[in-house]
Amino acid sequence: MSVQFGKWNFEGQPPALDYIEKVSATLVPYGPDSNESYSKDGVSILYRAFHTTKESHREKQPHISSSGAVITWDGCLDNRADLIGELRDSLTVNSTDVAIVAAAYEKWEANCLGKLIGDWALSIWNPRERSVFLAKDPIGTKHLYYSFDDKQLTWSTILDPLVRLAGKTFALNEEYIAGWFSMFPAVDLTPCVGIHSVPPSLSVHLRPGKRAVSKYWDFDPKNKIRYRTDAEYEEHFRIVFATAVQRKLRSDRPVLAELSGGRDSSSIVCMADTIIGRGTTDMPRLDTISYYDDSEPNWNERPYFTKVEEKRGRTGWHVNVGAQDPENIPTPEPPSESVHARFVPTPGYDGRTVPHFRMCMTSQGNRVVLSGIGGDEVMGGVPTPAPELENLLARAQFGALAHQLKVWALEKRKPWFHLFWETARGFFPLALVGVPKYMRPVPWLQSSFVKRHRAALTGYPSRTELFGPLPSFQGNVGTLDALRRQLARTALPFEPPYEKRYPYLDRGLLEFMFAIPREQLVRPTQRRSLMRRALVGIVPDEILNRKTKAFVARSPMVAISNDWAHFAGMTQNMLGSSLGIVDPERVSEALQKVRRGEEVPMIALRRTLFLEDWLKDLRGLGIVNLDTNSKPNLRWQASIQG
Repeated sequence: MSVQFGKWNFEGQPPALDYIEKVSATLVPYGPDSNESYSKDGVSILYRAFHTTKESHREKQPHISSSGAVITWDGCLDNRADLIGELRDSLTVNSTDVAIVAAAYEKWEANCLGKLIGDWALSIWNPRERSVFLAKDPIGTKHLYYSFDDKQLTWSTILDPLVRLAGKTFALNEEYIAGWFSMFPAVDLTPCVGIHSVPPSLSVHLRPGKRAVSKYWDFDPKNKIRYRTDAEYEEHFRIVFATAVQRKLRSDRPVLAELSGGRDSSSIVCMADTIIGRGTTDMPRLDTISYYDDSEPNWNERPYFTKVEEKRGRTGWHVNVGAQDPENIPTPEPPSESVHARFVPTPGYDGRTVPHFRMCMTSQGNRVVLSGIGGDEVMGGVPTPAPELENLLARAQFGALAHQLKVWALEKRKPWFHLFWETARGFFPLALVGVPKYMRPVPWLQSSFVKRHRAALTGYPSRTELFGPLPSFQGNVGTLDALRRQLARTALPFEPPYEKRYPYLDRGLLEFMFAIPREQLVRPTQRRSLMRRALVGIVPDEILNRKTKAFVARSPMVAISNDWAHFAGMTQNMLGSSLGIVDPERVSEALQKVRRGEEVPMIALRRTLFLEDWLKDLRGLGIVNLDTNSKPNLRWQASIQG
């Protein structure tokens, strides 16, 4: 999780020294291991390292290639050996990741991007062509932002210097706010009009007065994997899942895994232990951290994560998130700077590591954290037959469709005709069938705001195409797009910094899961069918066969009731109201319902409250214009090639 910053003045003037010093200060918390720079011909690049692998300690960045290209790389290559084999004339097994990337760029130029497997963000300044090349991995686990006008280009891993040190104010991007109320904003958006995020799977090529956006890689809908027996699918899954986990274990320090007690995190930990037992990783140790709340009736995870701890013969770090005696709660260290001293792009979280997590990592020396995000979406955690039935309908396999409708109707206890309609409606235009109730905008948003940004407020819905890729493939890509939007809004952690990795979003694993038949993932009476069958003997049976984890909704409701005066006061003179976003009376009504224990969309309500605090912080910084609503520029994805 190294960080970079670059500024190119098209007239060749270098930035002022005090400006560079201020930018460097914003990067310090994220990259404590080095402070390197490059400056020439009006281009200034800063780099601060955060070492997580043995090779990263030997990297010198910005890296200057043999042709003079200046490369800044934040990433971890998963296919080092394959690339070294293809580029063996200039590399060895000890080459750093950035040296491998530089050699790949020298040989294949922009075509190298699709060959770089792993989590990464990359910038390349080419002094011969006088251009800058920006790109991120296809999943979008890293951040990279840029602003571009007729005088200069600025890019950075973090938004703060692009916004706070720009010397001007920005218009608030309404579509970003609208996206925040649904799943998440589109991947290219930031809160500020005129500042963009580099999207996954795309490269941005910038020259004075020109910007070209191209897709360099995508999942292939023609890639299909078909076996005769379940056992063959299970064996293949174990191989690709083990590879995905092993790739994320690459570290020269102990790795910390989040262990919730659910199937996703438990499977990561158990597979990692299997890999460690084989002696095929240099990672010194795998630690775990688990959260519990014995007072929460809907969330008692301790019996499950302790089963995993019993299997591995080691107890992890336990954090009680329930009500506690204040004397048992660690006193947080005072922040290194004012909470309002930096621009925070994500309402509700500024990236600071919470005390318990900080204590865990610092005491154990962890710098890499494994997350189970994506497992529910990729492994078939949602037991819907719709993708399978849509496949049969789209391919006119009516006999099989009739049979599966009967089977699923018995499982779901619904008339088969209802299931058929739910399947068929996905192919109709949204204007005819509308969006599902759970995707509709919450009632406390102002009608004019909803009208302007309905697509973002409903999660950018699209209908399933009858012809072309299988509907299940289209659904997989749509689900991945939602995960990409989520990752794009994940604040970069600091105090201390750490690198988060996602085994379920490994490119090889995703390609496999997208290529197998849908009925391998979800079957009547068995969600996550393939995962549960394949991991028998690796993951405890109590985990594989447990019921779905309950969503915890009681604690946020109790928090609102316990601090009622504060939340009620928030509805007075709301900035969100003056900007034409929310109706404060309806927000107040929703809070009253929560106080009475009635059901409301809690996620959207909490985001509304986070948004209000965030808007007040922006007003305090004085860098975003909150007096007028400027319409965002036209979406530039329309220019995407490929």
